[in-house]
Amino acid sequence: MNLLRALATVSGMTLLSRILGFVRDFVIARAFGAGLATDAFFVAFKLPNLLRRMFAEGAFSQAFVPMLGEYKNSRSEEDTRTLIDHVATVLSIALFVVTAIGVAAAPFLVWISAPGFVANPGKFELTVELTRITFPYILFMSLVALSGGILNSWSRFALPAFTPVLLNLSFIAMALFATPYFDPPVLALGWAVFIGGVLQLAIQIPALRRLRLLPRPTLNWRAAWADPGVRRIALLMGPALIGVSVSQISLLINTIFASFLTTGSVSWLYYADRLMEFPSGMLGAALGTILLPSLSRAHAKGDTQEYSKLLDWGLRLTLLLAAPAALALAILAVPLISTLFFHGAFTADDVLRTREALVAYAVGLTGLILVKVLAPGFYARQNVRTPVKIALISLAATQAMNLAFIGWIGHAGLALSIGLAACLNAGMLYHGLRQLQIFQPQPGWPAFMFKLLMAMLVMCGALWVGMGTEQQWLQGNLIQRGLHLAWLVPLGASAYFATLWLLGFRLGDFKRRAST
Repeated sequence: MNLLRALATVSGMTLLSRILGFVRDFVIARAFGAGLATDAFFVAFKLPNLLRRMFAEGAFSQAFVPMLGEYKNSRSEEDTRTLIDHVATVLSIALFVVTAIGVAAAPFLVWISAPGFVANPGKFELTVELTRITFPYILFMSLVALSGGILNSWSRFALPAFTPVLLNLSFIAMALFATPYFDPPVLALGWAVFIGGVLQLAIQIPALRRLRLLPRPTLNWRAAWADPGVRRIALLMGPALIGVSVSQISLLINTIFASFLTTGSVSWLYYADRLMEFPSGMLGAALGTILLPSLSRAHAKGDTQEYSKLLDWGLRLTLLLAAPAALALAILAVPLISTLFFHGAFTADDVLRTREALVAYAVGLTGLILVKVLAPGFYARQNVRTPVKIALISLAATQAMNLAFIGWIGHAGLALSIGLAACLNAGMLYHGLRQLQIFQPQPGWPAFMFKLLMAMLVMCGALWVGMGTEQQWLQGNLIQRGLHLAWLVPLGASAYFATLWLLGFRLGDFKRRAST
């Protein structure tokens, strides 16, 4: 399996999802702007979405995929199927209970996650209602993570990467056509989350059936829980929940801080986070998705050299693509935000306030993506202790910076604290891999970094000259902004990659095959 081709496949599907995500946000921003209704929805959706990232895509995947890889490489086919069935049984029952509790405890959850809303009873009650509608999303998405983990372990990357497209299509359809049938209209967005979760789970079933790996959960949870593999996954999940999800915990705490700030602060952070997630998802999530099964296979075979080479490959690709993306986001903040969101109820002030958050997020974007590449270096070896210690230090640093920055630069300080803490997290993960002699850098790093910095400087100059003034972007219409951005982004990308090519970079240099 060519890992570069697999990365291109996953990134391509992620790109499609992100494009539709921007269409989704364009529709939501035009219909609702940034105010009471969107604040209520974003808080309501943040909790199940947070649990999805922490549990489904975070702790569960990091614990389940290495264990599944071990069974696939060293156990019989029947043992592997039994593990999948038992995991599905325990997971389904646990998720049903958690979902029921979440729906019943929605007022308490909103009070915890956005205490500032209590002062506005209407806003608080709307958030509670939306939370009850969206909370079952965690049930659907955790089962999707189970299915995706199985498909990825059998090198079927395309379908799991395509799955998020269905949520965005659900949002777009409900926002465009269903809002007149709800009172208040924002409830349509809550049901879009529910429907999207159902669709994402349903699309996995045919692919699993073709592999003869469709989970067969039963009600006999005691027998499933007695499975040693299930117990090992559960033991790994506890610490991994903290280790891989510290940035999401920080985002939740930031929502608490933001709920006390000016109305619109939650929404400004949301729209900035959406832009930041574009490169983060395309690269960080994609690399983490393909690296974890490959690293697990290398570890199961005891191939330490291949293990180190895989990590080196992931780090170089991350810096090659994430560092210029972070710089471009900071430079093009106003052009991007004004083109995508400056319509309808979304005002010029909303553009500038969102710009502040996006620039702050961009400071730590490379660190956020590096964490997604470095953490699997530990989890593929079923080492959870080291990342957990690092994550706790990073979480404490985030909150200390929140207190220091929020009175200085408001909502942008909350974004900056997450980015800087992610850089700290990545630095400590890297140090840990080196200290434990898990990772040995391959030759050529100084020359690689010099060429990378030269290409970024050229790109920066091209974007700065081609962008014009921020006022032009705020005064132009949608067509003018869209046409300008349509040639400005390719200009920056062309300047960057052309410089790399002139300095000797070639696509073939980054081809890599995974161990089988």
